[in-house]
Amino acid sequence: MIRAAIVGLGRWGRTLVGAVQNESREFRFTAGHSRTRASAEPFCREHGIAWREDLDAILRDPAIDAVAFATPHSQHAAQVERAAAAGKHVFVEKPFTLDVKSAERALAAVARAGVVLGLAYPRRFHPAMIELKTRLDDGRLGAPTHAETTQTAPAGHFMPAGYYWRADPKEAPAGAMTATGVHNLDALIWLFGRIEEVYCLNLKRMMEQLEDTTSILMRFESGMSASLYCSLVTAPSYRFAVYGTRGRAELHGQDPDFRFTPVPETPPAGRYRVAPPEIIEYGRFNALRAELEGFAAAITGTRPYPVTPDEILHGVAAFEAIVASAATGRPVRVEPS
Repeated sequence: MIRAAIVGLGRWGRTLVGAVQNESREFRFTAGHSRTRASAEPFCREHGIAWREDLDAILRDPAIDAVAFATPHSQHAAQVERAAAAGKHVFVEKPFTLDVKSAERALAAVARAGVVLGLAYPRRFHPAMIELKTRLDDGRLGAPTHAETTQTAPAGHFMPAGYYWRADPKEAPAGAMTATGVHNLDALIWLFGRIEEVYCLNLKRMMEQLEDTTSILMRFESGMSASLYCSLVTAPSYRFAVYGTRGRAELHGQDPDFRFTPVPETPPAGRYRVAPPEIIEYGRFNALRAELEGFAAAITGTRPYPVTPDEILHGVAAFEAIVASAATGRPVRVEPS
């Protein structure tokens, strides 16, 4: 059993706790800290988590194996460095950092300390995404030509009035990218490799401070293309479609199923007709528990965590290029990392 501390007990930190506490035999939160003690300490007490006054108290505790950070994005790099220097394994919410230089420093600290780093991209653990990866790797989709991705949420409707860090452009550059878009950005890198160039259109449709509607076109080093759409002001949705020379694969829904529609084997006499898709349904799947148990498995040496340092760094480089494109309104090349 990996004993972890949770730092940051806002909405998402509490969601992480709820995904595993008393549900997992491999991972448990035993200590916690947050800026808002008045509401966070009762939550900790309710879930059997010992309240700690600050991060230093957590890092000094030999009974804590790992620290999970669900904190503002700009704090991630320094927190990863501190935890790694203390010999704690580190799990951090996405995005890893907001720029390449801070990502490089944090990754170097992890490497020096020899600790495990887990980055929170739970879609990688979903069986539908794993099925898509398997079929790309074994050739059943043929050569991929384009990927079309969508992830949306209504979070912008419910953010509190006044200052809220998730609505701060300094914490959430490129608008909806930091909240939702980076999930599909990571999946694209995992499935198709390095991104060469991006072009971002970033719009304000409802929110006052933050661009809430973001669209991106990408070109990969392999020659294929992709599109990414994310929004904070509409109904929840998720779609990840890959168009290959042998068929189209699609993940659809918040608990996505997998669908594959093949290219016809022979030309039709008249109009092309869509063949009935192959559908694999998975039902409810706790991807947050899967990623935290995957982190635990990496700590115990059972299997490596699936998000590699090279992928993390390239993801930050692609994110930084998207932010630059959003600001300039022009295509931006992703710098080698």
